[in-house]
Amino acid sequence: MNHDHSSHSHSNDTHSNDIHSHHDHSHGHHHHAPVLTNITRSFWIGIALNSAFVLIEFTAGILTNSLALLSDAGHNLSDAAGLGLSLFAFKISRSKATSKFTYGFNKSTILASLTNAIVLMIVVGSIGWEAIHRFRQPEETKGNVMAIVAGIGILINSLSALLFFREKDKDLNIKAAYMHLAIDAVVSVTVVIAGVVIYYTGLKWIDPMISLVIMGVVVYSTWGLLKESLYLSLDAVPQSLNIEKIRETALQLKEVKDIHHIHVWAMSTTRNALTAHLVLNDALSEKQISEVKHRVRHSLEHMNIQHVTLETERESCKEVDCA
Repeated sequence: MNHDHSSHSHSNDTHSNDIHSHHDHSHGHHHHAPVLTNITRSFWIGIALNSAFVLIEFTAGILTNSLALLSDAGHNLSDAAGLGLSLFAFKISRSKATSKFTYGFNKSTILASLTNAIVLMIVVGSIGWEAIHRFRQPEETKGNVMAIVAGIGILINSLSALLFFREKDKDLNIKAAYMHLAIDAVVSVTVVIAGVVIYYTGLKWIDPMISLVIMGVVVYSTWGLLKESLYLSLDAVPQSLNIEKIRETALQLKEVKDIHHIHVWAMSTTRNALTAHLVLNDALSEKQISEVKHRVRHSLEHMNIQHVTLETERESCKEVDCA
């Protein structure tokens, strides 16, 4: 059996240079994580805007004795904390590999995404619990103040979400941050409407009813993110990849007679890894085998698989491990 030592060398190069590709062609760059400085700036601006809004909302809630505003302030505080967690994950994922963590800390981005999704679900649960309590014991709410503060929330959450809009489909962690903020903007719109209705009608049940509607929207939009980040944390094949398609791609080379023991997993929210056994034509020389491996790796880079380890077997070996 011929182990692909050159593949390890190639993979380690791309691994240690997480943002830059060693591929000679430019097609791989759009798959990689966005430039760290731009994302870092977006996260810091988002954290600052949301933290400022939490202070505004908390102060307004205290002054008006509004439990709704205080609850939403807690919700937005969890968002600011979530953005901080995502930023920390991006920073630590760029740390160099060690003898203990041979892949580095790439997977921290997946864990951050999973944590954000779980936190959002917990927040939704608390909103639902509070809504049920308010149906039983309606409370007086100052609709005008509620609408004004929520209006500020629309502006802040929309601006924050726009910071991540362009990159949201390139990284699950950025998508998590974007969804948090976009959902909050929608939440703020419904709170403004509820505040106006409460102000003009005095109907106390409007507040908990809107809370339940918000809960449904958040659960619906977050479920996919929670499922995908949980799958990736369990080393499932990333949603964008397909084992059968990988097999078909390798078998397009006439020298490759079979490919088996295919394992694919996510190293981070943007980088994927693969190990596999290639069964090659008996007549190939060592140089030709190396060329076939290179071509297979080239094809896999097109599929956004950066870290590739290949082992080769001669076609005549079948079940026998012969060198």
